[in-house]
Amino acid sequence: MENIIAYILAYLIGALPFGLIFGKIYGAGDIRQSGSGSIGATNVLRVLKEKNPQVAKKVAIFTFFGDFLKAVIPICVARFLGFDDRVLWTMAVLSVFGHCFSPYLKFNGGKGIATGVGAIMAMLPLEAVLGLVAWRVVGKLFKISSVASLAGTLTAIGLSFVIHPNLSINTHAPLLIIGFVIVYKHLGNIGRLLSGKEAKI
Repeated sequence: MENIIAYILAYLIGALPFGLIFGKIYGAGDIRQSGSGSIGATNVLRVLKEKNPQVAKKVAIFTFFGDFLKAVIPICVARFLGFDDRVLWTMAVLSVFGHCFSPYLKFNGGKGIATGVGAIMAMLPLEAVLGLVAWRVVGKLFKISSVASLAGTLTAIGLSFVIHPNLSINTHAPLLIIGFVIVYKHLGNIGRLLSGKEAKI
């Protein structure tokens, strides 16, 4: 029963749409109706640059850290309470599912980057940091958010096989599921990239 409660909480907390909430607070309205339609930090930045440019970067940062912490905090609390790694990894996956398929938004949501980074940071901090480095470098080079996001995600997950080839749960399946969900949510971006129509930051 305790495990089930932890899973439900991880999913429901992960589903909190901080981008939508902050967007409405700071005058962007429903950000799902503008830009890419995502509730993530990049779309918050894009929409607020047009509607309230003075606070655009600040609110995008708030959104990123809100989405990041909604994975980190439940996992860390569960670890403190003595839950084992199998439960923690399941919570990591469910937090990303919550963000990407939020029950508060009729099972729509964001693309999972910040929440995915938070989930990996809580479980494999070195891989998460290296993924953020890759995200930053690729973002600076190409100025395309989706390319940077996918590069950072794939870097973190790929390096987990090198740095931690034998995870405590004897499988990398949770990481692969997180990666699959993030790539799935970026299929539209990938299509625009292939056609040369993907917008820059």
